[in-house]
Amino acid sequence: MNTHLCTALILAGRSVPVLPLRAGKVPFGNCSACRDNACGGRPNMRTPGPCACPRPCHAWAAATTDPTTLTGPAWAPVWKHAAAVAYHPGGIGLTVVDLDHADAVAWARRELPATRTVPTTRGEHWLYRGAMSSLNEVRDGVDIKSTMVYARWLGPGTGTMTALPDVVRNLIVKKPSPVRSVTAPVPAGGGECRHRTPAYLERGITMAEQRITEAASAVHATVYRTFLAVLSAHGRCGCLTDTHAARLFAAAQAKGESPRHCVDAWSNARTALGM
Repeated sequence: MNTHLCTALILAGRSVPVLPLRAGKVPFGNCSACRDNACGGRPNMRTPGPCACPRPCHAWAAATTDPTTLTGPAWAPVWKHAAAVAYHPGGIGLTVVDLDHADAVAWARRELPATRTVPTTRGEHWLYRGAMSSLNEVRDGVDIKSTMVYARWLGPGTGTMTALPDVVRNLIVKKPSPVRSVTAPVPAGGGECRHRTPAYLERGITMAEQRITEAASAVHATVYRTFLAVLSAHGRCGCLTDTHAARLFAAAQAKGESPRHCVDAWSNARTALGM
């Protein structure tokens, strides 16, 4: 039997929801229409694609403890090409603090309670007993993986597992990431838009937040197009402020976008508009 499938079946027998990963730590689709995330799902985050499969076809939502599914026609051929096994930490009441490099590990050793650790290619996974929301890049090299994401299975680890502490929960309770301000000068008259009303701007920001929040797929593209539309309408008149931009960044990050991706999308939109 394939080594990865054997590992998956052992974990499933211990009530750990698992799924196969291909090269690059990306899930397989369970149907041909969803291969390579063609249906629009984001592979590691909160929104599997809106496909017509009997169940979500990839990402964390496909993790299962059912041996029939693991060895069934959808996944049986997949295991021959699998590069790793992943599991859904939140599905078994765990939180993984993913430390991506040596500096992040050093920070964790200074700031976080000791717990069970698992070596990774570049750093460590710290496992805590208890589930929470997930978020990438809570600080440099540190991701939180618990509910609605998957993590690679790299072994049981060593050490005693500690109950999830508030210091870890508080990592995702933070101010919106700094944004690049619009550099157009604020016009006279308290910054009121010269061709719109302040109420128009407020409605526009609210609609932009809603558009990002309701994106079911292609979140990267939706965020960029939304930033582009907002900057196109208000980026040159001086009424758009850092507070407005921070609201858009917060909406994007709630959909799983990283602070870096937000800054890049904002900058690229400004460049496209010649700002």
